Amino acid sequence: MNSAVLFALGTTFTWGLWLVLADLASDAVGPVTAAATTYAVAAVVVGLYALLSGAPLNVGVEGRLLSVAAGLFAAIGLVSLYVGLSLGSTAVVSTVGALYFVVAAFIGVLVLGDPLSPTRAVGIGLAVVSIVLISW
Repeated sequence: MNSAVLFALGTTFTWGLWLVLADLASDAVGPVTAAATTYAVAAVVVGLYALLSGAPLNVGVEGRLLSVAAGLFAAIGLVSLYVGLSLGSTAVVSTVGALYFVVAAFIGVLVLGDPLSPTRAVGIGLAVVSIVLISW
């Protein structure tokens, strides 16, 4: 099996656990406190991994700006997810939230020049339909 697919499956499994724990944490301590605690722990773990893996820390201005922008949107999304979990069903909020790839796919095609095959277009369309069906 492709290494990228193995890491993707690891992401699927761990993020699935994270969403359930995030829901429970939002109920236990409130969504903002739970989100802040989650990101604090994540920052420590990722920081240690970066240091131990030998990842380059001098990435230049463009790398820093893109990373800061990604962190900003990740933080907004995380708080939005935790508040959503505190207000609604884990099944609905996590499923709709997990469809972020639709936004990334559109940006990939429109801005980054990724190819859009008929199969991919149908897949994206079905994902949009699923949002409507799940939210109903």
